Formats: sequence, C-alpha cells, structure tokens
Amino acid sequence: MTLHVGIDVGGTFTDAVAIVDGRAIRGKAFSTKDVTTGILGALGVLRERAGMTEAEFFAAVDRFVLGNTIVTNAVDEQKYAAVGLLTTQGFRDTLRIARSARTDERDPHKMSAPPDIVERRRIVEVAERVDAHGTVLVQLTEDAIATAVDAVLATGAEAIAVCLLWSFRNAAHENAIGEYLDKHRADIPYTLSSRLTPVYREYERMVTTALDAAVKPIVASHFDHLADELRSRGLRARVQIMQVHGGFLSVEETGKAPISMFNSGPVGGVTGARLLAKQLGRRRVLTADMGGTSLDAAAIIDDEFRLLPRAEIGGLPTSLTAVDIETIGAGGGSLAWVDGRNLLRVGPQSAGSMPGPACYGKGGTRPAVTDAALVLGLINPDYYLGGTVPLYEDQARAALRKHVAEPLGITEDAAAEGVYRLATSQMSNALRKITVNRGHDPREFTLVGFGGACGLFAASIAAEAGVGEVVIPRDAAVFSAHGLMHADSVFSAVQTSPWTMDQPAAALDKEFAALEERAQAWFEDEGIPEDRRELHREADMKFVGQIFEVTTRLPAGTFGEADKGALRAQFIADYEEEFGAGTAWTEAEILLVNSRVRAIGHSDAQTVEQIAGTGEERHELTRRGVIEPLTGERVEINVHRGFGALGQATGPCLLEEPDTTVYVPTGATVELTDSGDFLLRLADR
Repeated sequence: MTLHVGIDVGGTFTDAVAIVDGRAIRGKAFSTKDVTTGILGALGVLRERAGMTEAEFFAAVDRFVLGNTIVTNAVDEQKYAAVGLLTTQGFRDTLRIARSARTDERDPHKMSAPPDIVERRRIVEVAERVDAHGTVLVQLTEDAIATAVDAVLATGAEAIAVCLLWSFRNAAHENAIGEYLDKHRADIPYTLSSRLTPVYREYERMVTTALDAAVKPIVASHFDHLADELRSRGLRARVQIMQVHGGFLSVEETGKAPISMFNSGPVGGVTGARLLAKQLGRRRVLTADMGGTSLDAAAIIDDEFRLLPRAEIGGLPTSLTAVDIETIGAGGGSLAWVDGRNLLRVGPQSAGSMPGPACYGKGGTRPAVTDAALVLGLINPDYYLGGTVPLYEDQARAALRKHVAEPLGITEDAAAEGVYRLATSQMSNALRKITVNRGHDPREFTLVGFGGACGLFAASIAAEAGVGEVVIPRDAAVFSAHGLMHADSVFSAVQTSPWTMDQPAAALDKEFAALEERAQAWFEDEGIPEDRRELHREADMKFVGQIFEVTTRLPAGTFGEADKGALRAQFIADYEEEFGAGTAWTEAEILLVNSRVRAIGHSDAQTVEQIAGTGEERHELTRRGVIEPLTGERVEINVHRGFGALGQATGPCLLEEPDTTVYVPTGATVELTDSGDFLLRLADR
C-alpha cells in the first residue's frame, strides 16, 4: 500500500487529503489554537474514511506534507515571542527609521509607522564594525559579545536576532556571536542575518532576521507538540513543510528558518492549480482560494507562477523570495458591519472557527459572509459539510437584522444580498490587481476557484472581473492540501555579489559554483535521487541608477564570455515583461546584484485516479427557492447532488457536494471535465 497525506491548516478549517493507491480521500475538521488538535482531528476523519485503525493508518503513511498558518497568524496578528536584536553600534534605530515614507497614503496625517517587531529597549548595540568591502574596522571581542548578550537577555528576550552592518560581505562577527550563544546560552534560539539572508539592503535584511527570530519559539513549541503526537501514533515518515517560495523543506530545515513558512498553505493551492492548468491545457490561469478568513489570488502564466524577490510580510518589506499571492480579508467567516458613515463593510475581521459565523450556533452573534449565503438560500442548512455540521438560519437572520438591516433600514434579505455582492466586489478587485494592474487582459484567463467557500462565489467573482471561464476542482474544499502533495522540494541559496558586464564571466561563474555546492549538499542531506534533481541559476539585475531589481534566469551550465549577450537580452526581455514594452533603459549599464541558485527535488506524488465516493454517484435533483445574488430576484432553481452522474446543466442551479456547494448563475453552463472537475462557462456580459 502507498499512502500519501497532505494537510492544510486554515483559519477556520484544517483540510486533509489522503491518496491511497491512487484513490483520494478527503476530510475536514475545525482548526484549533494549538494547531495539533485540529490536525489530529482531520487525520481522524481520513483514517475513518479509509477504513483503517489508527495503528494501520500511521504506519502506512510514507509521505506527510503540511501547510500551516502558525507563522502567518503570528505575523498578521503581531503576536510574537519577545525578541531581542543585536546590531552594529550606531544603528539601533534602523527599524524605526525604516524607509521613511511609511505607507501609500499621500496625506501625511494618515501615514503610520511600520508595526514594531522588536521593542526599542530590546535593541542592543554591539561594539564592532565591518566596511562595505568586508574589511574589519572595529574588531569584535568576546567581552563585547558577552556584554551585549547579557544586556539583551536582561530585557526578557526569548529569542535573539543578529543583524550587523555588511555581514553579508564578512560574516565573521555574526558567526562569533552564534558560537558564543551555542556555547553559553544554548537554550536561547537565535537567527543570524548572514545565514538566513546574506543580501544587501540592511533594513529588509534586519526585518527578515527579526521576524524569523520572533517566530522561532512559537514554531518550536507547536512543532515539538505535533511531532510528539504523530510519533506516539506510529508515524515514521518525514514531515515536509511548504515554504513561501513554493517548495518543500523538511521540518528540520524549516526549523532553522521558520519565517519561510509564511503563507505556506495558500502556496499549496497555487501549486495544485498549476498542475490542474497543465492537465486542462490552459496557459493563463487565475487562482482564487476562498476559505474562512481570507481570499488568496495568484496568476499562473505558461506554467509559471510569479515569484517576488522582496516579498512583503505583514505590511513589512523583507528580503525573502515568495510566490506572489494577493490576499484580502474576505472569506466565509469575514464579518459584515456598518461603519460610522453608515456604509456596509465586509472584513477584514473574521469570526474564525470559534465562535464562527452566527449560523454555527457556537455563540457567534455578528453576521459573516456564510450567514448571508445561508439567508440567500445558497447553502442547505441540513447538508453543510455533508450534514455533519448543522446550521441555524434563524440565528443568521437575527445577526444580519441587528448589525446590518436595522442600521441601514433595509430587509434581512437585502442585507444578505448586499453582503454577498460587496464581498464579491472586494474579491474581484484582488483579481484585477494581478491582471489589469499588470497589463494582462482578464478575458484571456481561466479562473480556478477552490477553498470551502469559493464555489458559491467563483462565478460571481469571475463575472465582475471579466473572466469568462471558471473551473472548480472536484476536491475544491481541500484543494490546497491536495496541491501540497504535488509540490517539489525546493532550496534557495543566495548571495549578494555585484557584477557588471565589463567584468570577467569567470568571476560570476565562481559565485554560482559556490552556491551550487551548497545546493548539492542539500540534495544529499534530503536524500533526493539524482534523477529528480534540477538546478537553476538566477540573478537579481537592474540598470545602474535604478533602485529595485528584476530576477532573470541564466543559461544552464558554465557561464562564459560568450553568454554575456544572451544574459543581457534575457534581462531586457524580463524587464519589459514586468514593466511594459519599450520601458527598458537599454543604453544604461546593467548591474547584477544577487546571485541565486534554486535547487529543485521533483515530487514523486501519486497520480489520483479516483476521488472516494465519486465512482458510485447517483444523481439527485431537488428544487429550492433562492435569492439570486447578482439580480436580487427570488427564483426556484434546480439543486443537483451526484452531478457526476448527470454531467452537464444550465444555470441558475446549485451543485451540492458533501464539502462545498457550487453556484451556477443564470445564463452560465456547467459540465464535467475529463478529470471530473466542474467547468463553468459564463454568459457574455
């Protein structure tokens, strides 16, 4: 037996997929604050549906992959461990000064400082100095290290970030601090910027280092608990964690740099959508992952998702390379409210899993998007999650009446319609940001919608954004967990190494060769077979005089003098792809700033041949009165269960699956793809 397991921990639900000899089994459980309990609950659902005992199930697992929200929640909620920062003497206020202009606001009265990662009293200066060439100007002594460490720990710091000036040029002083901590304070987790992110831009490097140190104690406590629970149940497989750059690392490697887990769950969905797009032969795909707390959107063009070399995390610029995902606070649990101007608002606050939307009957009294969908008739209260979770329409109506309808002087039905349409508008704006704002025509894309709540909104989001075709995966409710299992293991080694075209090609090749040695060592440590290894050379480049770079891929193999012309041409093409035709400053000199090697260990995930329960489908047809959210009309529509046995239908209708519902609006058609997914074609607007 071959058994692979994928887990995606969301803000409301923990989603799980098991592939057992080509047969996919899916399950969901409510997420919990301690994370582990929710994961074990979802695994329990899988085990029961697989018909296995606990001992049989865990012993049979030979691949276990995890996307989680531990780091994402800590950063978004700014709930860090108490972190101290050691920095070069005279540079204590780098985090305070930041990048001067704090936000996109043009009104100086509305500008706000970036959120604090480190309290100023926990920032300690170290007597040392290295210059821009890596030459030591002020030698760091052990006494100076001891004094600084004692001072920062005296403030109550639970972890230490070390970010010294020009340490990416000469890491000797940071390494000395690390060696001191290993020897004298092995109980204190720490992060060295020269190991985590040895690149220039001191502020971004310091932010990244401080965030990593701040989440280390949190991640360690969760992972230690999870590892103990899984081992006690007999799991022998290595736990792999999705990273912000779109690939896996082992839990051991992740523990060294936990900040790289930011957004790890949504990245799994993008990975799954890329695979699905390839199967369907779609070159341009938008993804919309709508869960309980947020919607995450991304674009995939020609089998590639966009990577950002300077990802923003929690409103802070970092030096991390990350999958470009646009996130807004609009999910099934997003709360509806009326602001001081008497205007309806949706999100970003969420009801989460506890107490959840008012209709859950768990004590929630404020209306959420799910409450609005229930009042509109789009959700069957007796068939939510296959009937395992009862919903209470009277409580949903009461919440909408008190918090939306009465303040606005409208009916409960109108309030529900308004909440649905506003949430839809906000989510369609996220798609515009990654299409229209970047020079892409949304009409050329197919929308892949997934997440437990997306089926109800995907067609409406697509219609408003100008997208004409929508695909809802059959396992939409757990699609990110499914996608996690098909992601590759990825390791990225980067180093600031300025180089221009008038310098010898051999000098640049030497930098890449050193990075490739690190990548090969990682392949060996991870036990990745030779036939599944792949290396890519990349460079962050810009025209001299510009501030930011564009990432360009270099030709494979040794870089020689004859390759300079091809590199220049590729950079100009990449630059104009990013900023538009004719924008490249071709007369200017080109500066290569960072050299990077991406090591990829290709996945050996199973091919899904059947989703459990779909092979024996029997079509059931009922009728239900709903309020069509796009027109406001109350109509009787068809409701299909076991749609796979029917194969095609015309809207308006609903497709009820055990863990999601798909809304097909008037004028749209829906049919099954060859892979068993739902394909919606919308009417021309």
